Amino acid sequence: MYARPQGAIQRTYELPAAATVGDALRAARADPAFVGIDLEGSPVGVFGAPAHREQPLRPGDRVEIYRPLALDPKAARRARVQQARARTPRPAGPSRSGRS
Repeated sequence: MYARPQGAIQRTYELPAAATVGDALRAARADPAFVGIDLEGSPVGVFGAPAHREQPLRPGDRVEIYRPLALDPKAARRARVQQARARTPRPAGPSRSGRS
C-alpha cells in the first residue's frame, strides 16, 4: 500500500509462508504501479506500526510504504497558531495580573 494525494496504490501479492516485509517490497519493485517510488529508502510499516525489512509477515498483513511529509507536523501547528493569533485582536484594557 502506498498513499498518494491523487489516490492509493494497493496490491495483493502471493508470497511464501516465511516472507518478510523486504520480500513484499521486492514484489512491489517488479510491479509497474510502483515505478518511481523509493522502495529502498522509504520508511515502511505494517498496519500503521513501523516495521523493519526483516520483519516476518503473517497472512493478510498490509505493508505500507510511507512517503516523506510535505510539512513537519510541529511546524504546521506553530504556523496555524501564529495565523490564529494574527487574526484575533487582543482585548484592550486593564491588565489581568491583579495589579492596579
